[in-house]
Amino acid sequence: MIEARRLHILRAVADHRTVTAAAAALYLTPSAVSQQLAALEQETGHRLVERGAKGVRLTPAGEILLSHTNAVLAQLERAEAELAAYGSGEAGTVTVASFATGIALVVAPALARLAASAPGIRIRVQDAEGDASLPMVLDRQVDVAVAVEYRGAPPADDPRLTHVFLYAEPFDAVVPVAHRLAGAEEVPLAELAKDTWIGPYPGNPCHDVVVLACESAGFQPRLAHSSDDFRAVVSLAAADAGVALVPRSALHGTDLTGVVVRPVDGVAPTRRVFAAVRRGAEEHPLIRPVLDALGEAARA
Repeated sequence: MIEARRLHILRAVADHRTVTAAAAALYLTPSAVSQQLAALEQETGHRLVERGAKGVRLTPAGEILLSHTNAVLAQLERAEAELAAYGSGEAGTVTVASFATGIALVVAPALARLAASAPGIRIRVQDAEGDASLPMVLDRQVDVAVAVEYRGAPPADDPRLTHVFLYAEPFDAVVPVAHRLAGAEEVPLAELAKDTWIGPYPGNPCHDVVVLACESAGFQPRLAHSSDDFRAVVSLAAADAGVALVPRSALHGTDLTGVVVRPVDGVAPTRRVFAAVRRGAEEHPLIRPVLDALGEAARA
């Protein structure tokens, strides 16, 4: 009989591409992961993984098992949810990973709502960008991720995750007060093609939004300065170090002395924010109230 925990290890190896990375995500040793994979291969009677210079990849048999793994693990999440509901499930801890602006905009207000509506649910919050928080959900390090759509992100129909849309917000152009476009009502991105740019590091979902917006306007942004902290990005723009695109909510409470904020001309670049949980866990009696509270906070 195939053990479910070994299926979880197989999926982690498929997600992380190396035994070492999967082991770190699962808080196991690489040798323990290798032993469990070997045991799984013995249980199934098939070779499931192949090791190469670039890491580990699944064999065709491994791919077949992985497709069933996603369904099996989702069903186990549903079973846990129903058992928790049967046992009332009114008290417990839910861990939420979110990027900083998401914490301020929806996670913190959701905590306040839950304190009144579900006082038995304790929330632990971790600051993590979307490209980090989604793997944390899959690896069972956290229960809920508040993340941003980005290139390479698991799609909404990913069999491992359930997505709950929260909100979408535009990016605004931030330019120094002495910039030639500071007096414009709206800023055409194509007019910034030759400017020096300030933006998030590659890997940050907002980096993808900025680059894709500039590519759509016909150029590659010349990113000379990098920071994942939008307060720092605005400060650099105020120092005339370059121009930037910043999510509108990230500008709330930020010192805008020395810069001008203008909407983008035409279709504004937008980040779409969603909550994600392991598929099957969305109706867990501890997680469902958290998702509802996040949705209410986003609508408010």
